[in-house]
Amino acid sequence: PGSSGITVSDDVVDVRMGWAFRTAIPRSSIVAAGADDDRVWGWGVHGWRGRWLVNGSSAGLICLELDPPVPSKAVGPFSVSLTTLRVSVEDRDALLAELDRSPVH
Repeated sequence: PGSSGITVSDDVVDVRMGWAFRTAIPRSSIVAAGADDDRVWGWGVHGWRGRWLVNGSSAGLICLELDPPVPSKAVGPFSVSLTTLRVSVEDRDALLAELDRSPVH
């Protein structure tokens, strides 16, 4: 959807997928970020117990491990505590490089 995407700032990674998912992840909460080549069997927003898959494609997935958990909105207005986010992106290498970059203050 047109209202889907990822925005990275010095402090926050904002991830959204239409009305179905939205989170603002403090970069300080990202304890691991990497390519995710595990198979997925669906597209959209899926999750349980803190682990969420947000994808429009089976390709270009990354996985973010979070600590502390991040409050998020999933499947509309429902609040969830996000600990792992698997998300598909157009340019996985560029996003991972950006996340690896230390913010300048």
